[in-house]
Amino acid sequence: MRVGVLIPAYRPGEALIRIVSALAASDVEAIVVVDDGSGPAYAPVFEAVRKVPRVHLLRHAINLGKGAALRTGINHVLCELPGLGGIVTADADGQHHPADILRVASRLAREPDALVLGARLFEGAVPLRSRLGNAVTRLAFRYLIGERLLDTQTGLRGLPRRLLPHLLAFKSRGYEFELDMLIAAKHRGWRIVEERIRTIYEPGNPSSHFNPLLDSVRAYVVLLRFAAISVLTAILDNVVFYIAYTSLGTLAGSQAAARCVAMVFQYTAVRGAVFSSRQSHRVLLPKYVATVAIQGLVSYAIIRALAGGGHVTLLIAKPLAEGLLFLAGFLVQRDWIFSSARQNNAPEATITAAGKAS
Repeated sequence: MRVGVLIPAYRPGEALIRIVSALAASDVEAIVVVDDGSGPAYAPVFEAVRKVPRVHLLRHAINLGKGAALRTGINHVLCELPGLGGIVTADADGQHHPADILRVASRLAREPDALVLGARLFEGAVPLRSRLGNAVTRLAFRYLIGERLLDTQTGLRGLPRRLLPHLLAFKSRGYEFELDMLIAAKHRGWRIVEERIRTIYEPGNPSSHFNPLLDSVRAYVVLLRFAAISVLTAILDNVVFYIAYTSLGTLAGSQAAARCVAMVFQYTAVRGAVFSSRQSHRVLLPKYVATVAIQGLVSYAIIRALAGGGHVTLLIAKPLAEGLLFLAGFLVQRDWIFSSARQNNAPEATITAAGKAS
């Protein structure tokens, strides 16, 4: 399979020239570099890159963010490079060794139906912000998405061509684009595999444009969408329940009314904003309604047990029951309702070890 490389670049150093030159000396089919509004001061770097064989240089007039730069490059590949079966995205700051970029490209060529991640082990002299950031995101991703990955923040990724059109629809423009990518791959049934790569950081990591506070918040917002929607759903559910109970005076009728209203809101929200599912309503709705019905019956039983026995008031029993069922409801939605069947019945994630750094 013919594979290209896509490099988004913002105010790059000489490392970009070295990376592109090394890739041009390999059998990489094309190298797409996106100048993400770096400005006139960096024109000499991009002019040197432009002269390298097989390089396609694209430009943003202003800095739009890494996600926007990746989308610009992906669009160019889809429109102008029809012969490519996939692309490898790499960073411009020298953190990805050319040999590792080619290793990921080779893995993508061998497994064209998988999203390939270049996985760092974060060994040696790694900046604390990078080590902690990846550890926290890895744990959150494991829970919220259901994938056990070594490196969720890696910018070195092999993307199959058939996945590229889906990525163009993303609205994210910054580093959160890469988390959106993993979520979309998971819930469209794409395998995610990992290829071990070197962990390379300059002292103090001066070439990175990753803002540890702002960009982490943006990335984690992607992972907190379900929690936010669930809180809003719970508020809506409880408000409708108490209004209905005041009017009807029956626990069963009030519970049914509240659950129906909350169901419509949550289904619409989580289908697109959390799980990025594009499966038809015909497939999703029966499973979702069945889950809500079962969860409603269990919640009803818990509320009756707590409030009926005089242990707690109804005002406490209702949110307590829903809180107990929150985790179970999320796991069912994550792994059954909104998750497509995996392609080729492949395992969740596999990893291949790379050779030692030279």
